[in-house]
Amino acid sequence: MIEHDVVIVGGGLAGSRAAVEIARIDPNLRIAVVAKTHPIRSHSVAAQGGIAATLKNVDSADNWEAHAFDTVKGSDYLADQDAVEILTREAPDVVIDLEHMGVLFSRLSDGRIAQRAFGGHSHNRTCYAADKTGHAILHELVNNLRRYGVTIYDEWYVMRLILEEGQAKGLVMHRLRDGQVQVVRAKAVMFATGGYGRVYNTTSNDYASTGDGLAMTAIAGLPLEDMEFVQFHPTGLYPVGVLISEAVRGEGAYLVNSEGDRFMSAYAPSRMELAPRDITSRAITREIRAGRGIHDNGSAGGAFVYLDLRHMGKEKIMSRVPFCWEEAHRLVGIDAVHQPIPVRPTVHYSMGGIPVNTDGQVRSGVDGLVESFFAAGETACVSVHGANRLGSNSLLECVVYGRRTGRTIAQYVQTRKLPEIDEAAYLTQAHQTLQSLLDQSGTYRINEIRQAFQDCMTDYCGVFRNESLMQEGLEKLHQIQQQAQQIYLDDKGKVWNSEVVEALELRSLLIVGEVILTSALHRQESRGAHCREDYPDRDDTTALRHTMAYYSPAGIDLRYRPVTITLFQPQERKY
Repeated sequence: MIEHDVVIVGGGLAGSRAAVEIARIDPNLRIAVVAKTHPIRSHSVAAQGGIAATLKNVDSADNWEAHAFDTVKGSDYLADQDAVEILTREAPDVVIDLEHMGVLFSRLSDGRIAQRAFGGHSHNRTCYAADKTGHAILHELVNNLRRYGVTIYDEWYVMRLILEEGQAKGLVMHRLRDGQVQVVRAKAVMFATGGYGRVYNTTSNDYASTGDGLAMTAIAGLPLEDMEFVQFHPTGLYPVGVLISEAVRGEGAYLVNSEGDRFMSAYAPSRMELAPRDITSRAITREIRAGRGIHDNGSAGGAFVYLDLRHMGKEKIMSRVPFCWEEAHRLVGIDAVHQPIPVRPTVHYSMGGIPVNTDGQVRSGVDGLVESFFAAGETACVSVHGANRLGSNSLLECVVYGRRTGRTIAQYVQTRKLPEIDEAAYLTQAHQTLQSLLDQSGTYRINEIRQAFQDCMTDYCGVFRNESLMQEGLEKLHQIQQQAQQIYLDDKGKVWNSEVVEALELRSLLIVGEVILTSALHRQESRGAHCREDYPDRDDTTALRHTMAYYSPAGIDLRYRPVTITLFQPQERKY
């Protein structure tokens, strides 16, 4: 059995930042990071636009209270305001700390960190490294993992969280290279496994974003919070779905329809293209529905709108948003200096996740905490984003709450001893699970089931929702779950068997999808990213609360937790 003081699942920003903090506080602790890809290939590396902080380098009138208000308003008042206060107060400090680690932020002419405008923010406070900010930060954090001697298990897939008597004791993990299975025990377990964009058929997320940490938590009998709130990023490159960063609109790009109109003037006249993401995504969808979308041949009535950068000029495009130009050119043959980019909403971010307190400790329910279990980053719900996340607050959450959770863990394990685990029983179960997948003689390929499921989620729980649509979607989802019991694998080997991992990921996707659909069906209001055509208004009287969803094979049980309101009373959300 492998033993560590702390084991962190996920090698992205939140997991790496937590590991660095633990090592800084106590270099003698044995820390491990387990990742199903190499940490540098974590989805954090794809984050483009920036990280928000009130450094006041561009706007001296900015302050943490303004950042907090923008965040709470952007969340449609569902964010927990104690968590938002921590996020925004600690933002400048964590960014300066990243700079001291060596992160290569873009600079003003006087050498200070540059800051740009971003959707939903009332001041220019987003620090950035061109449009490759996640890449710049993650590389330095992973360098620091090596510097501090953190053990990295890369390309290991975690199959199971070991949770006994309300205590997280360790993990069961499977090595892709040779099929080896290991049990790991630890004094503390942290999940930083990212989001679940692959629940949908068009997403900016990478192929690894399958919600594994969320599914393992749900299988262990713990709740997931606010899973109905799925963020659609307004500008996914059509038709591939990859992200065209909000930084592009922050630098001055326009959204235009088939008539050449900057249509955001009808939806958010004061913020235009820099309205929050939920508002902008709905606006684009409405334009397409109204016949003002654009076809591939440039005619009206198609499936996308244009993001127009041409007026910005070549020098600005290539210096401020070079990755955006590169992606459009490489993937769809568009030269954004001379041609507008085709875009439409794409699934981007999960506001919900594993419920945690502000120290990163996982909640066991409406009240109570799980011993030795922690989470941070996109996989967690603290909740700083509520019903809708503002751009450049996600990298910030990963770094602020990664650091904070790391600090909590470093203190927590000082008084803990390694737990007792029946290693043989967990190894036997894991081997049986893997062997049964290899031996299964079903009738469906994995991709066939996964595609049907992703199409189901996209068709029945998208930008706009209603009761009959989601009810039909749930029924279809249950049929797909039955079919998923009858998959077969072509590869029967143990070495680099990616099909085994895809089968395990499919289980995760189906669980997460059912929780999303069920939670959305029972939230009878429109708030942030959750837009109900049959309940078009926000309902603060009965629905200003967090959804806590408990999974079981028999169905989803829902309970609710109050929202923490300390700074700002809910008011109408206008831009």
